[in-house]
Amino acid sequence: MEININCDLGEKSKHHSNIHDPELLNIVNSANIACGYHAGDEETMRQVVGISKKNGVSIGAHPSFNDPDNFGRKRMNLNNEEIKKLIVEQYEILQKIASEHGEKVTHIKPHGALNNMACEDIDLATILAKTIYDINKDLIYLVPTGSKMEQAASKLNMKIACEIFADRNYEEDGNLVSRTKPNALITNPDEAKSHVLKMVKNQALNCYTGKQIPCKIDSVCIHGDNESSLATAKIIRDNLIENGLYLKTLIELKKFN
Repeated sequence: MEININCDLGEKSKHHSNIHDPELLNIVNSANIACGYHAGDEETMRQVVGISKKNGVSIGAHPSFNDPDNFGRKRMNLNNEEIKKLIVEQYEILQKIASEHGEKVTHIKPHGALNNMACEDIDLATILAKTIYDINKDLIYLVPTGSKMEQAASKLNMKIACEIFADRNYEEDGNLVSRTKPNALITNPDEAKSHVLKMVKNQALNCYTGKQIPCKIDSVCIHGDNESSLATAKIIRDNLIENGLYLKTLIELKKFN
């Protein structure tokens, strides 16, 4: 059985240090790179792309609302054209930098509030899916498993990779527990390790109530902006390998080949 580990990187900002990015890029298989709208800048993008190339890590754009003050985590109501513009601009910013290194952006994963809103809203999910498909139908769309984003992308027959979150708890409807709640984050690496292995082996979400929701799992996300990210990434990688999982970049997964 194969699995991918992805991580949100290049998120240097007043909210977050990117000091662990080089070490995380020695562990993960695919990088979701901040494109400057919620965090990061051309320097951080070049750094992550360069190290990713060296380490054989696949490169993805991590587009967000243009809201660095809130790290892209504040919900915003934009019209369809504004949403399309956000995605296209951020993809093109990163693709230009990737091209300088002889690399290509091979996946897209929306960030923060934009991602959370699209998980719940099929209209927004459809706009995102169509925009990404129109950029390049060969782009892999990395989406939360079981979400409206997966539903919308499926209707377009897109290349979809379904992810779970190593360091977040789930509500009974399969959505993430809001960060405003005390049980939203899993900060203990050992707890995250068990959480991930159970989900991957069972192909089901673990809800904090104990409920299990069957789902597809292609990738495990580790947020790069948590204090325990590095320890969590190491222990999850090692545990997956010890339990017979083969780690692959998104573009290496059999479903895309």
